[in-house]
Amino acid sequence: MGDNPTKYCLYARKSSESDERQIMSIDSQIKEMKTIAERDNILIKEIRYESHSAKASGQRPVFQKLIADIVGGEFNGIMTWNPDRLSRNAGDLGRIVDLMDQGKLHEIKTFSQSFCNQPNDKFLLMILCSQAKLENDNKAVNVKRGMRAKCEMGWRPGVAPLGYMNRTFAGVRDIIIDPDRAPIIKEAFDKVAYMYHSGRMAKEWMDNAGFTTRQGKKITTSMIYLMLKNPFYCGYFEYPKGKLYQGKHEPIITKEVFDDTLKEISVPRKIKWGAKGFAFKNMFKCYSCGSSVIGEEKLRLLKNGGHRRHVYYHCTRFKDRKCKEPYLDEKELIKFIIDFIEKTDEKNIHIPEKLKGAMMEYQRLVKDTIFLNSDKFIDDIEVGIKDYAKYILKEGTNNAKRELVEQLSIPKLLHDKKLIF
Repeated sequence: MGDNPTKYCLYARKSSESDERQIMSIDSQIKEMKTIAERDNILIKEIRYESHSAKASGQRPVFQKLIADIVGGEFNGIMTWNPDRLSRNAGDLGRIVDLMDQGKLHEIKTFSQSFCNQPNDKFLLMILCSQAKLENDNKAVNVKRGMRAKCEMGWRPGVAPLGYMNRTFAGVRDIIIDPDRAPIIKEAFDKVAYMYHSGRMAKEWMDNAGFTTRQGKKITTSMIYLMLKNPFYCGYFEYPKGKLYQGKHEPIITKEVFDDTLKEISVPRKIKWGAKGFAFKNMFKCYSCGSSVIGEEKLRLLKNGGHRRHVYYHCTRFKDRKCKEPYLDEKELIKFIIDFIEKTDEKNIHIPEKLKGAMMEYQRLVKDTIFLNSDKFIDDIEVGIKDYAKYILKEGTNNAKRELVEQLSIPKLLHDKKLIF
């Protein structure tokens, strides 16, 4: 090699993945290979290193640059701790051997051996790198098999959802109930399933109850809906998605409560025209022709690309195709209903049985909020039926609004964008 010495690049790599915990650190790899270079009088032109997995082909930027520089003639030799530092996949291994076939890569020198552009050396290099790939593939298969076995035993892999805690006791891992969060979650399910609480109402209640994530933050509305759809709370779990297992963890709620909750929050994906869940559909009649009044949804495009939903009620014109009664915005309709409630004696306002539990909770929350911001005693605070009825009409679910209005002796005719007698 005297007149044309091999120009080596020392390449070191350490993956951050758990399957490489026993591999030497990058600094240790460099130190050991520099010692060998001094011993064998080898010139290291440059040292390059990276922390990246070699499982997938073409994903390591430093290695990609090294290959490009070998093609360009900047290097014709590689020093590395072990062949698996260069490749654990067939794609990168093929590129290395191809460079040796082209005569652009003269030698690969590792801690224990060297590989030159000779058939036996290249064959051995391919066997060692293929063995590293086989180990990776087997680990992936074994991990999946282990996860599947754990699921079949009734234990969901990964971090338990809010309301539960992962525990390791005497070397055994299991999942136990979080005594602080679980009671609040249980009550939230009950409120949605049986008290007509919407996701937003459940969030407000959980915020007032002091419920937080493990990081101490308030739960978001989207997290509420994910929680309400998670079968883990009734003793089952999906892993991966679509594969249902029965868990060994203690359920927070019953399967019946979970199913009833899903019924309240689920929205059919494909809905026929006129079948959407409008709160006041077919509850009113057109004053002019006597046809039923139905709801219609309109989506208005916003400047930010989003949409704003509007609901309008109008005559079906079933009895008179030429009926000219105008459309009425749902918000305006609710204002008329609230105005009617304001003028009605509380004795004539009947709260449906299913809403009474939610009404008691609403009264308690309002009293607590007023009490914290005033000097009044709770017993002196009045929260009437009218206040709760107005709250349902503004914040409640469609079912809650409908059941409330059905109990009222409210005028059922719409004329000129108004409710009339």
